[in-house]
Amino acid sequence: MVNTAVDLCGIELSNPVIPASGTFGYGYEFAELYDINCLGTFSFKGTTREPRFGNPTPRIAESTGGMLNAVGLQNPGVDAVITEELPKLAAVFHKPVMANVSGFSVEDYAYTCERLDAEPQVGWLEVNISCPNVHGGGMSFGTDPAAAAEVVKAVKAVTTKPVIVKLTPNVTDIAAMARACEAAGADGISLINTLQAMRIDLKTKKPLLANVTGGLSGPAVFPVALRMVYQVYEAVSIPIMGMGGVSSAEDVIEMMLAGAAAVEVGAANLRDPFASRDIAAALPEVMDKYGIQNLKDIIGGAHG
Repeated sequence: MVNTAVDLCGIELSNPVIPASGTFGYGYEFAELYDINCLGTFSFKGTTREPRFGNPTPRIAESTGGMLNAVGLQNPGVDAVITEELPKLAAVFHKPVMANVSGFSVEDYAYTCERLDAEPQVGWLEVNISCPNVHGGGMSFGTDPAAAAEVVKAVKAVTTKPVIVKLTPNVTDIAAMARACEAAGADGISLINTLQAMRIDLKTKKPLLANVTGGLSGPAVFPVALRMVYQVYEAVSIPIMGMGGVSSAEDVIEMMLAGAAAVEVGAANLRDPFASRDIAAALPEVMDKYGIQNLKDIIGGAHG
């Protein structure tokens, strides 16, 4: 009997499959389709201090091997998440959940994280310093090691739960960013967020997205994500959540061999709402196929 359990920052998961923020709502929407407790956990919709309407439409564009999105962190704000969304989630999901947090200033991040840290069902804080689709925040923190460290220190000063920092791939040295976050006290690293990209409508001869650029996700980015997880594993000693184009149990195994302790599934959920469930269900058979008894044993196994 294979063992799919993994440990993420001191909390055990029954399996490493975690739907990524922005692709799984607040969970209860998917609970109408299947029992979401079959997942390791999930990262809920990116939450900010104040409500956000998001970017103008169109926000989505198709691409070969993936999709572009420029939703712009649409969410009801942290107060509404705590009073309205989390109670609905608690009724259908009986494990610790991952809270994804975005901000436009260091103070925003600290305030929102402190509020969510007090919620019993929140197990981890996934601090997103890497959103490419908002102006004046998000990714600006994720491209400067000093700015990233400042956010991490501020969040760690007001929280008690594991802080996992979500990094952007839109940098020249992902390892340097990860090291800066670890040095500032981060408990884990989450990567990658989407790659900055665009499409042009040949009929209008204008950008397809109202935001002009968006974030590319889907199978096309998997090799890039894998490379970055591999590099960060060699640069830090804290756990890594790998993501980017993961769409099968085989992809999960590959990510873990590169160094991921757990694996997030993003765009695949938008294409098929049962994707994360099916990936988790397929893991034991794939483990058997490749002679893997215990998933914890293969983390970083591709390194010399």
